[in-house]
Amino acid sequence: MKIYKNHVSVLLKEVIKNLKIKKNGIYIDCTFGLGGHSKNILKKIKKNGFLYSFDKDPNTLKFSKKIENKNFHFINDSFENLLKYTKKFNITKKVNGILLDLGISKNQIYDKKRGFSFTLDGPLDMRINQNIGISAEEWINKSSEKDICKILKKFGEERFSKNIAKSIIKHRRKKKIKRTLELSKIINNVISNKNRKKNPSTRSFQAIRIYINKELKSIKKILKDSLKILAPNGRLLVISFNSLEDKIIKKFMKENSMNLNIPIKLPITNKEVKKLNYNKQLKILKKIKPKKKEIKKNPSSRSAILRVAILKKK
Repeated sequence: MKIYKNHVSVLLKEVIKNLKIKKNGIYIDCTFGLGGHSKNILKKIKKNGFLYSFDKDPNTLKFSKKIENKNFHFINDSFENLLKYTKKFNITKKVNGILLDLGISKNQIYDKKRGFSFTLDGPLDMRINQNIGISAEEWINKSSEKDICKILKKFGEERFSKNIAKSIIKHRRKKKIKRTLELSKIINNVISNKNRKKNPSTRSFQAIRIYINKELKSIKKILKDSLKILAPNGRLLVISFNSLEDKIIKKFMKENSMNLNIPIKLPITNKEVKKLNYNKQLKILKKIKPKKKEIKKNPSSRSAILRVAILKKK
């Protein structure tokens, strides 16, 4: 497996700047990956500070072991279970910053055995943790045409979902679909590649990956739990890479925002405003996108959006 030693984490400078790291603070990196963000957070932390990093991919364990720092603890589990661990370590409501980088790492994409790539031939797997859940191969060969169409449309926003689903069913009647390039070829034969900026398989592979790993469900849970975990003035940073993720994050922050957008001439009293704002806890900062220099250096960062929120006292 090729290891991307020179891999630079997306929006790294912006993340470190917006975390406003306190030298004795407690921080959580929910998506460790190759450890880029974690290593840079640790540079700012002193002897009484601490960083907990999570990743449910067992392959990240070897990268975490390369960090020899008494202020660092790695947990090989999904960030979906974060609240359970903050209670275990007695840090609930004491965490100064939570970071979620929702992107798939290059190591995962370019490892043929993982099945994430539609340009490299490998087993059709797509699980972040290959020890749990069903593989993409199992799902694609057992699901109904209706269900395949539904998932491609819902999680990939694929407008050709119906035709792709029909073609998948047609091909698997002859033989099981087991390889990534098999599936990619089926999709590419349905969608014309002419004048398309993206590979025709992009949306379908995204949809299957999101569904197989229950990604959106996990995101919704961690966002909700973050309000219970963060300390007053603690910061929540989330980097998304597709519109489905960003819509969930934007909606969550808006629903919990202290910044009420009430029309100026609306007849409402200050007392009523306070009632509306009673359970609102977040101060939302402007979204951040990569600069042209970063996109040129790392094209995969072009779709990244960083959203930042600060938890305020009620």
